[in-house]
Amino acid sequence: MTTILLEEAGPMLADLAKRVENGETIVVARDGKPVLDLVPHRPDETQRCTGIDWDAAYAYLRANGLDDPFPFVADDFDDPLPEDFLLRPLP
Repeated sequence: MTTILLEEAGPMLADLAKRVENGETIVVARDGKPVLDLVPHRPDETQRCTGIDWDAAYAYLRANGLDDPFPFVADDFDDPLPEDFLLRPLP
């Protein structure tokens, strides 16, 4: 691991990038204190998410004793709320 001063890093950025591409980690310091690390880029794992793995979700539920994620949904679940719903005080 190489340490380089911030003032020196600017003009050498292309060279430092090549060294990092080859796997080297470079510590950039200001006033002798490390400020940042130059490391090789790693692709973001969340970018490759293709959606929900429903099979895994249901397997998890079954393993924890749940056969149905929605065991009960009231018949009036999606009916409109009364007009004064938010105006009434709670009981």
